[in-house]
Amino acid sequence: MEEKKEKIDYRKVIEKIKPEFEAAIEFLKRELSKIRTSRANPALIEDLQVEIFGKKFLLKQLGTISVPQARQILIEPWDASYVEGILKAIEKADLGVSATVDQNKIKIHLPPMTEEFKQNLLRLVSQKKERAKKMIREARERAWREIKEGFLEGRLSEDEKYKGKDKLQDLVEDYNERIEEMVERKIKEIQT
Repeated sequence: MEEKKEKIDYRKVIEKIKPEFEAAIEFLKRELSKIRTSRANPALIEDLQVEIFGKKFLLKQLGTISVPQARQILIEPWDASYVEGILKAIEKADLGVSATVDQNKIKIHLPPMTEEFKQNLLRLVSQKKERAKKMIREARERAWREIKEGFLEGRLSEDEKYKGKDKLQDLVEDYNERIEEMVERKIKEIQT
């Protein structure tokens, strides 16, 4: 007697893939926050790797970061001995900004954006968008493969296979729409 194969539920396959879609959104959110606009934003520098006493730290672990003016970021290190390492990290990051030290506080001045710089940023935004969409496509492909295999193994009806395909496509469209909205907002920020 042939052994009965366990049925699979396309909804569970889709639920299982959702965290990967969320990861693509989080990736894009993180990457876009690092892209400079005409306004200062702590995200531009907070994740810079700073070497202090032979160890690496994120800049945000070494002091407070604030935005006192639209085109200025202020870093107040918790220890004066961090200043040199922080300056080196900013220089190494090549952000196109100038930094000055005033009483152990580091002021970063963002120059006005040139048209060429804006174009470079827009290209970068486009690359990040494509990477996020690729993450969505790859996750969709894995889920669709699992649904098709379930059908071929007789663990899913043809009707359920197509329902799964439609639900998966709806989810992909929702996430791609979110990606487009995030990118649209960033493009507006860069252009103003």
